[in-house]
Amino acid sequence: MKLLLTVLVVAAATLKSYSQQQPIPLYKTVPNAKPTPVTYKETINETSWISKVSIPTITPYFPAKGTANGTAIIICPGGSYVGLASAHEGSLVAQQFTKIGVTAFVLKYRLPSDSIMADKSIGPLQDAQRAIQLVRQNAKQWGIDANRVGIIGFSAGGHLASTAGTHFDKVVIDNKDNISLRPDFMMLIYPVITFGEKAHVGSRENLIGKDATQQQIDLYSNEKQVTANTPPTFIVFAEDDDVVPVENGLMMYSALLQNKIPAEMHLFPKGGHGFGLINPKSKGLWFDWANTWMQDNGWLGK
Repeated sequence: MKLLLTVLVVAAATLKSYSQQQPIPLYKTVPNAKPTPVTYKETINETSWISKVSIPTITPYFPAKGTANGTAIIICPGGSYVGLASAHEGSLVAQQFTKIGVTAFVLKYRLPSDSIMADKSIGPLQDAQRAIQLVRQNAKQWGIDANRVGIIGFSAGGHLASTAGTHFDKVVIDNKDNISLRPDFMMLIYPVITFGEKAHVGSRENLIGKDATQQQIDLYSNEKQVTANTPPTFIVFAEDDDVVPVENGLMMYSALLQNKIPAEMHLFPKGGHGFGLINPKSKGLWFDWANTWMQDNGWLGK
């Protein structure tokens, strides 16, 4: 009975710590879209793995009343550009951000598919850019500082986040109001970065195909797209990652340093890939380090 009471108290406290809203469609009319085949139906399984997305959305998570600090972050779950790990790399991460006063938006982005897109290589980036645009358009309504909108991504979602942070001047959506599509900061958690020798081949082929040109490979090798205008960046990797080689993080960090972009990188000796918030091989919590990094850079208010 005591255990049950404890569980109920914890559950009630969690419910009070943030407010999850209904998903918001990104578009009235989805750009770069073909008619969706009848057989292309969105599915979500018991682990909250989402596949075959044709209607992209953002789901807002607001901090408890009186605790928001004006910062917002868009969360890009990973999944090799073939699915979305929407729980441990999405909603659970959003809940953590609300605890430190950050308004979080879990992005359900379209997965590259010739079945539903005219150009599958730009579909995910369109959705990331639109998410940034939509958050800034509604900043006042949602209590957000439009100059404190960041992006975080995991694995292939980290590739998308790093693409948003390095391709923001390559606008692939309608932006007649000229709203800035540049994230104010990036957080990349065991991200796919390069499409070169150390690429995660599945992510590369799913986004740009098996017969991609060298020009396409270079374009989406985001360590090659870093400039003096790239946002400050926080990176986490495990050295023994056997899915996405740790060199992805190292190359990105090196490119950031070369361009004098403020960057912080944390390497776990062990942990593998896809661990989400908690690395089972370490007592260190990367979210605590991220919290400190955000405070040090003024993104959590004064």
